[in-house]
Amino acid sequence: MLPYIIRRLLATIPVLVVVGLFTFFLLRFTPGDPAAVMAGNEATQEEYLEIKEKLGLDDPIHVQLGKWTGQILRGDFGTSIRSGKPVFDLIKTRIGPSVSLTIATEVIAVLVAIPLGVLAAWKANSFIDRAVMVFAAIGFSVPIFWLGFILIWIFGLWAFGLDNPLLPVAGYSRIDDGLLDYLRHLALPAFSLGLVVIALVARMTRASVLEVLKEDYVRTARAKGLTEKTVLIRHALRSASLPILTIIGLGLAGLLSGAVVTESVFAIPGLGRLAVDAIATRDYPIIQALIILIGTFYVFINLAVDIAYAVLDPRIRY
Repeated sequence: MLPYIIRRLLATIPVLVVVGLFTFFLLRFTPGDPAAVMAGNEATQEEYLEIKEKLGLDDPIHVQLGKWTGQILRGDFGTSIRSGKPVFDLIKTRIGPSVSLTIATEVIAVLVAIPLGVLAAWKANSFIDRAVMVFAAIGFSVPIFWLGFILIWIFGLWAFGLDNPLLPVAGYSRIDDGLLDYLRHLALPAFSLGLVVIALVARMTRASVLEVLKEDYVRTARAKGLTEKTVLIRHALRSASLPILTIIGLGLAGLLSGAVVTESVFAIPGLGRLAVDAIATRDYPIIQALIILIGTFYVFINLAVDIAYAVLDPRIRY
């Protein structure tokens, strides 16, 4: 097992290098001048050139790449053009809400989707099965921002009023301020963001479990008198876990893109809001840092899925 993990870790290195190079050259050749943005419209030519020299933008491209790579390896993402604060500090203050939202969304998605998918497969072609598939279709179809506004309207405007909402419709509460308030603030954005993941995982679980239920060893287990619960969980779900695990991993990685919209709708001060503000003001150091962070997150999610695959199916290690 250890040699397999080492091989997979080594395989991530060229991917991370490509992500870094893509980030560097993408923003260097994108229309717009960071020095001009930082200088402002009223800056003189001398001030503009001074800022450009300070940012290192007048150096040859290979020199810029070398300096930038050294900074990244030291964990130095530069300074925000807009606020003048270190980018690392800005990300550090914003990453907590985004991580909390991502974890809450994935937990809700898995706890809801897998039982729904197993139930739909067990009751294939029944009313329950069709109801689950309709729910999954709705989950695919409803845009995240639209669902978010509907939830705000239901819980904040229509049923309870903004003065006394059942669940908070905006903002973020740290876990230090109380576990209950922390979970209440995450409930609506997590469900809004997680509906599409629930739909994906439920459909994949149904398809995978339905395929396994047709196997001979499942029929043998039933013939031996095992209960349906044992057959479904110990035999069917366990054998169908590999494709389900893949979808869960992809869903977790994809949550970061959806978090940009969700955090804007629910006014959550996370990385999504930071990204929107950075793009609007062309704050290139923040954009670079976020691209690298998200790319690294994707790479290590795939690595974790590969290792989980090897644990569940030892044949994959070879």
